[in-house]
Amino acid sequence: MRLVSFSQEDMDVLLNWVHSPELNHLWSGDRFTFPLDKYQLSNHLICEEVTPMILHENGQRFGYIELFRESATTYRLCRVLIGEPSSRGKGHGRRMVELAIEHARTQLNAENLKLTVFEHNRQARRCYESLGFEVYERKPGFVAANGESWTALYMKKVLTA
Repeated sequence: MRLVSFSQEDMDVLLNWVHSPELNHLWSGDRFTFPLDKYQLSNHLICEEVTPMILHENGQRFGYIELFRESATTYRLCRVLIGEPSSRGKGHGRRMVELAIEHARTQLNAENLKLTVFEHNRQARRCYESLGFEVYERKPGFVAANGESWTALYMKKVLTA
C-alpha cells in the first residue's frame, strides 16, 4: 500500500464514499455540508495548506487522508476515511495513518502532528493511540447531523526524538 497525491480522477470515488449526513460529519466535522459535492471539495483542495492523499494498492483506492499545515513544523491529520465498508477493520486505516506520519516527517519536516477524533469513534481513537497520539483536550458539545451531541478529542504526537 502507498499514499499518492489526490487527483481529479479520485474525486468521484471520494464523493461516493461519503454517502450519509452522519458519515459526512464524522469524516469532516462541520467543514462540508451534505451532500458533499465537487464544488465544496474543489474549493477546499485549492487551499495551499492542504496536502490531500489517497491510499492505493494494485490500482484500487482504499482511503483518503489530509495533512493540513498549521505552522512550519506542525501539521494536522484531517479527514481520515477508509472508503468502502468492506475495506474497514482490515488494518488499512492504521497503514494509511502510518504512511501519512512518515510523509509528514520526511517530506514536510513536521515535528508535531495533531488530530481531532470524536470520542464515540472508538476504533479510530484506538488506532491513533496505538500510533503514539495522546489526548490533550476534550471538548463536548459538537452537534452532529442527526442532532446528537458529540465530544471531540484533540490529540497530538511529537515526531522529533
